[in-house]
Amino acid sequence: MEKLISEFSLGLFFWQTLIFVGLIFLLKKYAWKPILSAVNEREASIKDALEAAKEARSEMESLQSDNQRILKEARAQKEALLKEARTIRSEMINTAKVEAQSEANKILSQAQEAIQNEKRTAVNELKDHVSSIALDIATKVLQNELESKDKQMQLVSKLLQNSDMK
Repeated sequence: MEKLISEFSLGLFFWQTLIFVGLIFLLKKYAWKPILSAVNEREASIKDALEAAKEARSEMESLQSDNQRILKEARAQKEALLKEARTIRSEMINTAKVEAQSEANKILSQAQEAIQNEKRTAVNELKDHVSSIALDIATKVLQNELESKDKQMQLVSKLLQNSDMK
């Protein structure tokens, strides 16, 4: 058993070594050249960027005085624009307030009128419904009261007693 494990370990070591060597060969043949060329290109681009940065720095130093002058002019223009914007904003706010108040009053009056109309309609519907119910109840009560001739005679005599025709 130990011999089998030892042979297996040697075989495994051999294949691992063979695969490793093959992998190194493949990497050298296909990957290292592109990697090295990419690194060289990157190095060249970094050198170019550093040179461009030096040129930009020298241009910045030469333009600094112009920037200060332009900055002062821009500040003056900004202040003028802000003053104008504040004035326009105040006017717009006042106009909007007046319009909003007018619109609110208009909407409020329309709402009140609509509420009154709905209230009148509801009251009229309620009256109609109540009168219909009262009429139905009265009809049912009278039908029940006047089922027999005796009840009819009692009702007539009762009505005659309560009337002012005495």
